[in-house]
Amino acid sequence: MPALRPTDFKGTITWLGVVPRLANGIRAEIRSEVFASYAGFEEDVHSGLTRPSCIRMTATYPKGTEIRNVRQLSILSAEELALIADDMGLDDLDPIHLGASIVINGIPDFTHVPPNARLQAESGATLTIDMENLPCVLPGREIEHDNPGHGAKFKAAAWNRRGVTAWVEREGLLKVGDALRLFIPDQPAWRHG
Repeated sequence: MPALRPTDFKGTITWLGVVPRLANGIRAEIRSEVFASYAGFEEDVHSGLTRPSCIRMTATYPKGTEIRNVRQLSILSAEELALIADDMGLDDLDPIHLGASIVINGIPDFTHVPPNARLQAESGATLTIDMENLPCVLPGREIEHDNPGHGAKFKAAAWNRRGVTAWVEREGLLKVGDALRLFIPDQPAWRHG
Protein backbone atom coordinates (compact mmCIF):
# COMPACT_ATOMS: atom_id res chain seq x y z
CA MET A 1 0.00 0.00 0.00
CA PRO A 2 1.47 3.41 -0.96
CA ALA A 3 2.39 5.70 1.94
CA LEU A 4 1.70 8.83 -0.12
CA ARG A 5 -1.69 9.61 -1.61
CA PRO A 6 -1.92 11.56 -4.88
CA THR A 7 -4.27 14.53 -4.73
CA ASP A 8 -6.09 16.40 -7.49
CA PHE A 9 -4.12 19.54 -6.60
CA LYS A 10 -1.47 20.81 -8.96
CA GLY A 11 0.57 23.94 -8.44
CA THR A 12 1.95 25.74 -11.47
CA ILE A 13 5.45 27.19 -11.14
CA THR A 14 5.10 30.93 -11.75
CA TRP A 15 8.58 31.97 -10.57
CA LEU A 16 12.01 30.42 -9.96
CA GLY A 17 15.04 31.96 -8.32
CA VAL A 18 18.34 31.43 -6.54
CA VAL A 19 20.09 33.40 -3.81
CA PRO A 20 23.72 33.56 -5.00
CA ARG A 21 26.32 32.17 -2.60
CA LEU A 22 28.16 35.50 -2.39
CA ALA A 23 24.99 37.56 -1.91
CA ASN A 24 24.87 40.22 0.77
CA GLY A 25 21.39 39.46 2.11
CA ILE A 26 18.71 37.10 0.80
CA ARG A 27 17.83 38.85 -2.47
CA ALA A 28 17.14 36.18 -5.10
CA GLU A 29 17.93 36.24 -8.81
CA ILE A 30 15.23 35.19 -11.28
CA ARG A 31 15.63 32.04 -13.39
CA SER A 32 13.40 30.54 -16.11
CA GLU A 33 14.61 27.03 -15.31
CA VAL A 34 16.73 25.39 -12.63
CA PHE A 35 18.16 21.90 -12.23
CA ALA A 36 17.12 20.49 -8.86
CA SER A 37 19.98 18.23 -7.73
CA TYR A 38 20.10 16.19 -4.55
CA ALA A 39 21.87 19.19 -3.02
CA GLY A 40 19.14 21.64 -4.10
CA PHE A 41 19.60 24.47 -6.61
CA GLU A 42 23.37 24.31 -7.11
CA GLU A 43 23.96 28.06 -7.39
CA ASP A 44 21.93 28.80 -4.27
CA VAL A 45 23.31 29.74 -0.86
CA HIS A 46 20.98 27.14 0.74
CA SER A 47 22.21 24.22 -1.38
CA GLY A 48 24.08 21.29 0.10
CA LEU A 49 23.41 17.84 1.49
CA THR A 50 24.14 19.07 5.02
CA ARG A 51 24.10 22.46 6.74
CA PRO A 52 24.88 23.94 10.13
CA SER A 53 21.79 24.09 12.36
CA CYS A 54 20.33 27.57 12.69
CA ILE A 55 18.45 29.41 15.42
CA ARG A 56 15.23 27.63 14.41
CA MET A 57 16.75 24.30 15.46
CA THR A 58 18.15 25.26 18.89
CA ALA A 59 15.51 23.24 20.76
CA THR A 60 16.98 20.16 19.08
CA TYR A 61 20.68 20.97 18.46
CA PRO A 62 23.19 23.60 19.54
CA LYS A 63 23.48 26.30 16.85
CA GLY A 64 26.07 25.30 14.24
CA THR A 65 25.63 21.51 14.59
CA GLU A 66 26.06 19.74 11.23
CA ILE A 67 22.65 18.30 10.20
CA ARG A 68 20.90 16.99 7.06
CA ASN A 69 19.84 19.90 4.86
CA VAL A 70 16.05 19.75 4.58
CA ARG A 71 15.96 23.52 4.05
CA GLN A 72 17.38 23.53 0.50
CA LEU A 73 14.40 25.35 -1.00
CA SER A 74 11.86 27.98 -0.02
CA ILE A 75 8.53 27.47 -1.80
CA LEU A 76 5.81 30.11 -1.65
CA SER A 77 2.25 30.45 -2.90
CA ALA A 78 1.35 33.24 -5.34
CA GLU A 79 -2.06 33.49 -3.66
CA GLU A 80 -0.51 33.89 -0.20
CA LEU A 81 2.03 36.43 -1.51
CA ALA A 82 -0.89 38.54 -2.75
CA LEU A 83 -2.48 38.43 0.73
CA ILE A 84 0.81 39.40 2.38
CA ALA A 85 1.26 42.32 -0.04
CA ASP A 86 -2.29 43.51 0.61
CA ASP A 87 -1.79 43.42 4.39
CA MET A 88 1.44 45.39 3.94
CA GLY A 89 -0.23 48.04 1.79
CA LEU A 90 1.69 47.04 -1.36
CA ASP A 91 0.30 46.31 -4.82
CA ASP A 92 2.46 43.20 -5.03
CA LEU A 93 5.36 41.50 -3.30
CA ASP A 94 8.36 40.57 -5.44
CA PRO A 95 9.70 37.07 -4.56
CA ILE A 96 13.27 38.36 -5.01
CA HIS A 97 12.89 40.07 -1.63
CA LEU A 98 12.02 36.82 0.16
CA GLY A 99 14.94 34.59 -0.81
CA ALA A 100 12.42 32.44 -2.67
CA SER A 101 13.33 29.37 -4.71
CA ILE A 102 9.91 28.64 -6.20
CA VAL A 103 6.53 30.37 -6.33
CA ILE A 104 3.52 28.28 -7.33
CA ASN A 105 -0.18 28.94 -7.72
CA GLY A 106 -3.14 26.61 -7.52
CA ILE A 107 -2.77 24.86 -4.15
CA PRO A 108 -5.04 26.36 -1.45
CA ASP A 109 -3.67 27.10 2.03
CA PHE A 110 -0.25 26.08 0.73
CA THR A 111 1.72 27.05 3.83
CA HIS A 112 -0.19 24.38 5.78
CA VAL A 113 0.31 21.47 3.40
CA PRO A 114 1.40 18.60 5.69
CA PRO A 115 5.09 18.00 6.31
CA ASN A 116 6.49 15.14 4.25
CA ALA A 117 4.12 15.88 1.35
CA ARG A 118 5.65 15.74 -2.13
CA LEU A 119 5.48 18.06 -5.13
CA GLN A 120 6.26 16.16 -8.32
CA ALA A 121 6.94 17.65 -11.76
CA GLU A 122 6.16 15.88 -15.01
CA SER A 123 9.95 15.50 -15.46
CA GLY A 124 9.93 13.32 -12.33
CA ALA A 125 11.73 15.92 -10.21
CA THR A 126 10.26 15.57 -6.74
CA LEU A 127 10.44 17.94 -3.79
CA THR A 128 9.72 16.85 -0.21
CA ILE A 129 8.14 19.45 2.04
CA ASP A 130 9.90 19.75 5.37
CA MET A 131 7.78 22.26 7.30
CA GLU A 132 6.31 25.74 7.38
CA ASN A 133 8.89 28.46 6.77
CA LEU A 134 8.33 30.84 9.67
CA PRO A 135 8.62 34.54 8.83
CA CYS A 136 11.74 36.38 9.90
CA VAL A 137 13.16 39.90 9.62
CA LEU A 138 15.53 39.22 6.68
CA PRO A 139 12.90 39.67 3.92
CA GLY A 140 11.82 42.90 5.60
CA ARG A 141 15.29 44.35 5.03
CA GLU A 142 15.13 43.57 1.31
CA ILE A 143 11.57 44.92 1.04
CA GLU A 144 12.54 48.11 2.89
CA HIS A 145 15.36 48.76 0.44
CA ASP A 146 12.92 48.95 -2.52
CA ASN A 147 9.72 49.93 -0.66
CA PRO A 148 10.67 52.32 2.18
CA GLY A 149 8.29 52.20 5.12
CA HIS A 150 7.00 48.68 4.37
CA GLY A 151 9.75 46.27 5.42
CA ALA A 152 8.83 46.15 9.10
CA LYS A 153 5.30 45.03 8.17
CA PHE A 154 6.45 41.79 6.56
CA LYS A 155 6.84 39.49 9.56
CA ALA A 156 3.29 40.03 10.90
CA ALA A 157 1.70 40.00 7.43
CA ALA A 158 3.49 36.75 6.50
CA TRP A 159 2.44 34.82 9.61
CA ASN A 160 0.86 31.51 8.44
CA ARG A 161 1.53 32.53 4.79
CA ARG A 162 5.33 32.29 4.40
CA GLY A 163 5.29 29.01 2.49
CA VAL A 164 7.39 25.95 3.23
CA THR A 165 10.95 24.71 3.21
CA ALA A 166 11.72 21.65 1.11
CA TRP A 167 14.46 19.36 -0.15
CA VAL A 168 15.05 17.46 -3.38
CA GLU A 169 14.07 13.80 -3.22
CA ARG A 170 14.44 13.12 -6.96
CA GLU A 171 16.57 15.19 -9.28
CA GLY A 172 15.29 16.88 -12.40
CA LEU A 173 14.79 20.08 -14.35
CA LEU A 174 12.15 22.56 -13.17
CA LYS A 175 10.85 25.31 -15.46
CA VAL A 176 8.46 28.22 -15.10
CA GLY A 177 5.08 26.90 -16.26
CA ASP A 178 5.67 23.34 -15.01
CA ALA A 179 2.89 21.71 -13.00
CA LEU A 180 3.74 20.17 -9.62
CA ARG A 181 1.32 17.48 -8.44
CA LEU A 182 0.75 17.30 -4.69
CA PHE A 183 1.06 13.97 -2.87
CA ILE A 184 0.22 13.88 0.86
CA PRO A 185 1.05 11.32 3.57
CA ASP A 186 -1.75 8.77 3.89
CA GLN A 187 -2.17 8.99 7.64
CA PRO A 188 -4.52 10.73 10.07
CA ALA A 189 -3.49 13.95 11.79
CA TRP A 190 -1.79 13.39 15.14
CA ARG A 191 -4.55 13.99 17.71
CA HIS A 192 -2.15 15.06 20.48
CA GLY A 193 -0.75 18.03 18.53
